Amino acid sequence: MNIVSSRQQKIHPHKFTLWIAIGSIIMMFAGLTSAYIVKGEQPGWTSVVVPKLFYYSTGVMLLSSLTIQMALKSFKERGMQQYRTLLTVTAVLGLLFIAMQIIGFYQLFNSGVKLEGGSGAGQFLYIIFGLHALHVLGGAIALLIMFFKAFSAKIRNYNSVPVEVIATYWHFVDLLWIYLFVFFLWKV
Repeated sequence: MNIVSSRQQKIHPHKFTLWIAIGSIIMMFAGLTSAYIVKGEQPGWTSVVVPKLFYYSTGVMLLSSLTIQMALKSFKERGMQQYRTLLTVTAVLGLLFIAMQIIGFYQLFNSGVKLEGGSGAGQFLYIIFGLHALHVLGGAIALLIMFFKAFSAKIRNYNSVPVEVIATYWHFVDLLWIYLFVFFLWKV
């Protein structure tokens, strides 16, 4: 009998933690969007028009997903200058997305959509899109940490796991935004 030993593939602990966090975030947003659907069937529900700026911020998120993927590829190929540039562009795009969200919320508020004192889509929009913006902010902070490490003369680590983790998380918040945006366009 020939026993073949196979090396068991193990997931890196940071990647495992990320996937647990992503699962939790998915459950949170699934609950919120489910509540939106249920609440939308009740009397007194008011709908809102999604600010046009959110269309542009969607493009910014898609572009940032492309740049983080290119940054990961550059890192793995040890093209550090290109990695630094693409990481910088991704961080700037992430911050631009957040700024566009803030401006979009400001436009909503000025159009009469308030978080308190109402019953309808506007409240959910503030909460759901606001929570998403906080997750993007967390990703942008992680990108900034990676940025400073990439430009640090002291750190010369070519371990791709941190870059893979941030790229995966960034793609996740991008896909989450697309889901939320399409959901609100469809349900509002």
